[in-house]
Amino acid sequence: MTLRPCLMLAASALLSALPSACSIIPKPEAAAVVYRLPSAITQITQAAPPAVPSKPTFSLRIAVPKATTMIDGMRITVLPNSDQVTAYKGVRWSERAPVLLRNRLFDAFQATGEVAALSVDDNNLDADIELAGMLRSFQSEYHDGHPVVVIRYDALLTSASAHRIIASRRFDVQVPADGASVAQVVRAFGQAGDQLAAQVVPWVLANAPRDVPDR
Repeated sequence: MTLRPCLMLAASALLSALPSACSIIPKPEAAAVVYRLPSAITQITQAAPPAVPSKPTFSLRIAVPKATTMIDGMRITVLPNSDQVTAYKGVRWSERAPVLLRNRLFDAFQATGEVAALSVDDNNLDADIELAGMLRSFQSEYHDGHPVVVIRYDALLTSASAHRIIASRRFDVQVPADGASVAQVVRAFGQAGDQLAAQVVPWVLANAPRDVPDR
């Protein structure tokens, strides 16, 4: 057999092998479904009345809380049992979990209209009081075979100018989901976030100084 026929035979064999080679290339993963944290602003407003008759004049900055590695991300965390940590597949939050909580608290304070000036730490603005803390839990846990959303927040109210702690408190909210689907669990996250905000807002209003002198 001459050289040319040999080369043609080899090329034909290579081409015939290409389809099977292409079949082993992994298919691209489907895009994740993105969930925002649901909210009921009217519920927050009704659940967080002013702590005292007079309106405070302080400015409040709400900071993104610190968080453990397990929940400081955009995955929707679930604990099938107490010793196992995983995440729902194919879904994620629209923001990191601590940012979702910070934004929920901001919306709750804004809904009440009880603070003279509000900002978040992203704005890098001066404020009289800062609400910060640690997000200990932001997850779905299975209790007796049923998913329960758990949000645990160690709140820290500080004086920005004096660099001192004004008050601190742990807030712990647990809301059972109506079912095991991701949509039902996400709805429970929204309800838990609203309940937490409804507790944090009056606590801040009750503990922050009513009037802050000009700097």
